[in-house]
Amino acid sequence: MTEHSKINRETADRAPKATSLFERADAIFGLDNLAPSNVPGNLPVAKVPAKRLAPQPETRGQVQSAPIPVAPTPQPQAPEAVAAPSPERAVTFSGPLMKIDREFLTKANLIVPEDPVTGLLEEFRIVKRELLVDARAAGNDAARRILVCSPLPGEGKTYCATNLAIALAAERDIEVVLVDADMINPSITRRLGIEAGAGLMDALADKTIKPEELVSPTDIEGLFIMPAGTSSAHDAEYLTSARTAQVVDRLTRGAPNRFIIFDTPPALAASPAAELAAHVGQALLVVRADETSRAALADARNLLSACPDIKLLLNAAQFSPSGRRFGDYGEGKE
Repeated sequence: MTEHSKINRETADRAPKATSLFERADAIFGLDNLAPSNVPGNLPVAKVPAKRLAPQPETRGQVQSAPIPVAPTPQPQAPEAVAAPSPERAVTFSGPLMKIDREFLTKANLIVPEDPVTGLLEEFRIVKRELLVDARAAGNDAARRILVCSPLPGEGKTYCATNLAIALAAERDIEVVLVDADMINPSITRRLGIEAGAGLMDALADKTIKPEELVSPTDIEGLFIMPAGTSSAHDAEYLTSARTAQVVDRLTRGAPNRFIIFDTPPALAASPAAELAAHVGQALLVVRADETSRAALADARNLLSACPDIKLLLNAAQFSPSGRRFGDYGEGKE
């Protein structure tokens, strides 16, 4: 229950007449003393960071401060494209032009490019096709360097090397360099009826000689000749030097359609075949039917083991399982 107390009449009589209930209460109870207290002057002042205002659009007649420049954010840049190295150009052979006597070809039973297709040409077409396929499959310069040799003398390695070179030169867009690497008994130039001159051994002995200057074009399209050159007592040492790799590489570098055929001495008669085997990708080992012994063949193969691909070519074979030979097929025959 609300408490009721008596009002002091004396006090009420002294109070000025109020016009409202609040005024009369103030006069009786002294509400004027309830004013707020004074704030002390030594209170700490808290600092509040000023709020950043968004930039206002420029209006006519107003002065705006210049905007603060902001550095652009660096953008990632693609690495500069590196130009692919241009392929090295093949050397151009600059030896004197040699004209091959076609009568010499006929007398030596070699392929004559202008003559009709013969059984001999067909046989060497088969041989060259195997070499071409393997060279293209390997896809390197070494596979286009072919060594032709035999275990012993008289087995027909120069005959096969020359016919192979002429058959290969008949291919479209192919260059063939026939190198006479038989410095003991050079016979390539003699078989072709051309003059011998400086050649392979001169390029190996003299580092100032450019080997391409000793390679001569012939009047058989695509066929080039490099003679054996000047022989000396140091031929074996020249062949084992680093110069041999430089000369061989220079002749084939940058020329994917160029083949080098080396006609070397017999493998069991002299060392050049074994030395050059380390610089070629294919070797053609010529053996004579019914004459070359199995032991000689095995020994020759071991000497050429530095070459990764050794093929066997049987020369002067008389036996045919079918009873026929190339050249039997002609007009009127089926």
